Amino acid sequence: MVPLLLVLLLALILFGAGFAIKILWWIAIAVLVLWLLGFVMRSTNSGGGRGRWYRW
Repeated sequence: MVPLLLVLLLALILFGAGFAIKILWWIAIAVLVLWLLGFVMRSTNSGGGRGRWYRW
């Protein structure tokens, strides 16, 4: 009974991790698109060199 529970627990953890990793990939893609849009907007609107839309 214990090995069966361990296998089911492992399957549940791996399924949860796979779902979380897929969500993180979508978030990373969305952030990359926003960054690229900001980069394009900055390059087209760089009047005086202060066209940064982010601060670091």
